[in-house]
Amino acid sequence: MAKPKITTSSVSALFLCFWVLCFVSAECSRYEQEELSLLDENDDEVNMVQSRHSSLRKCDLTSGKWVYDQTYPLYDSSCPYLSNAVACQKNGRPDSDYEKWRWKPDGCTIPRFDALEFLGRMRRKRIMLVGDSIMRNQWESLVCLVQSVIPAARKTVTYHGPTMAFQALDFETSIEFNWAPFLVELKQGPESKRLLHLDLIEDNAKYWRGVDVLVFDSAHWWTHSDKWSSWDYIMEGSSVYTTMNPMVAYQKALTTWAKWIDLNIDPRRTRVFFRSMSPRHNRENGWKCYNQKDPLRYFSRPHVPQQLVVLRGVLKKMSYPVYLQDITTLSALRKDGHPSVYGKTIGQDQKQHVIKGYTSDCSHWCLPGVPDTWNEMLNVVL
Repeated sequence: MAKPKITTSSVSALFLCFWVLCFVSAECSRYEQEELSLLDENDDEVNMVQSRHSSLRKCDLTSGKWVYDQTYPLYDSSCPYLSNAVACQKNGRPDSDYEKWRWKPDGCTIPRFDALEFLGRMRRKRIMLVGDSIMRNQWESLVCLVQSVIPAARKTVTYHGPTMAFQALDFETSIEFNWAPFLVELKQGPESKRLLHLDLIEDNAKYWRGVDVLVFDSAHWWTHSDKWSSWDYIMEGSSVYTTMNPMVAYQKALTTWAKWIDLNIDPRRTRVFFRSMSPRHNRENGWKCYNQKDPLRYFSRPHVPQQLVVLRGVLKKMSYPVYLQDITTLSALRKDGHPSVYGKTIGQDQKQHVIKGYTSDCSHWCLPGVPDTWNEMLNVVL
């Protein structure tokens, strides 16, 4: 007798029957064994349905530990799409163990990133990462994760205004980065003064329309010191401010963004994610990232950045189901993962001078490295 084909509808019925039988009888273990045996025999569609009912769905991806894994990294440091600032091996970093740490959540295992499987699911879709230079860091990671399975003649990068797009031509998939560090608009005013408009967003948001997967971040530019402030004046309506508490300004800007998402994005068409703040390790009390070679094992007192508190408050008030991708704590353990002095090629005689100065980069991340984990987590949620 021919083996019956298992369809999505029949799998749904199977799960329903399984739930009822377990509820009314004490034979859950026998039926569970039969269910798993049946599902194991069937195709990828069934496996996908099964996986969505697995421990991954219930797993807290943010709680876990970094484990050393010799099978990492997921791509070679010679990836042609890496910018010089994060190509730490190319710039002379002598150690490479920072490439080999894999994030292991407490209750599950994140599947290893499969480029062909990812591109297959993202066929004919646009993925856009929106934000600052650390979001570009993540964009370069995602492009490097997928590019090796695509023939050279079938991939390209195009530029349109503040947006760059990696295109996998055979899959009709576009992985894009849109530069918008505040999300709201920063404009040039009289005498070249920089005006940050907390209630204007359309000049940036026009690039987000029609995208299938949107991933946002906005955090670091709100915390620049007075010496390195990213604006001269803040505007809200016709009101002009020379000073404003940065977290108040941040909350107002995120509220403008949230209202735009609620009014303009269709949840049936577009998935929206907001990635939490990427931590820095440039404080004086032992957090400098130079010559750090191992992750921290734990925190005695985990620090929750103000930006994350503000972000959670804004997301709670939204009607659109935005997924908060919280990478802050797990990334804070990785003081070893930053470019430090290897954000550019420097000679040995220059290195000590740079270390004593303020040009050591403890904000961005070497690639391959920590942002690869962010993308593996994003892939799981997608």
